[in-house]
Amino acid sequence: MGKFSKGILGHFSGTVGTVVGSTWRGIGYMRSKANKKTGAATQGQLEQQLKFSLMIKFLQTLKGLLEITYQNYAVNMTGSNSALSFNLKNAITGVYPAFAIDYSIALLSRGDLPNATGPAASAGAAGKVNFTWTNNAGTGKAADTDVAVLIVYCPDKALSIYTTNGAARNAGTDLFDVTAFSGKTVQTWLAFISADGNEISNSVFTGQVNVV
Repeated sequence: MGKFSKGILGHFSGTVGTVVGSTWRGIGYMRSKANKKTGAATQGQLEQQLKFSLMIKFLQTLKGLLEITYQNYAVNMTGSNSALSFNLKNAITGVYPAFAIDYSIALLSRGDLPNATGPAASAGAAGKVNFTWTNNAGTGKAADTDVAVLIVYCPDKALSIYTTNGAARNAGTDLFDVTAFSGKTVQTWLAFISADGNEISNSVFTGQVNVV
């Protein structure tokens, strides 16, 4: 049974007839009561379920990061949900049931701040990934003090290591410790965030790296 908290025009929680009321982050909303499922899932439903499962497995390793790097696109939703929506539409490749994530298209950060010029990643000393880029401060909103966001994902372990406190844009390089992925093949991305944390760049895929 539903409960009204502020009279007939107020928010309510629970089920009233065919309507379900609830709140999210202090925002009241209503939705239709779900119908009971009948029959087997359609081909389209099976495809969507597989895509969803694949992307969730990947993005859940980056949940804390996405709340920061998708903050400007998190309108009435979390940063993680915004990232899920974008990447489900754009970063799945293949034909059912052989779907895969196209890491070169996946965006793990979205914003108007320019990324650096010529970003790249390579194996560094044991357990390290060496990120390099060319400082392009002065291009648009780009500043010397922008901070590198370094992201490394290991498919074999289904784990990510990342930082939003990398080297400054004008450093041109950062050696990132990913010792937990030693001997593994990883996928890498680079983005930048302004010193005040308000401006964020799109991430750029910096390639696959074999960690020494």
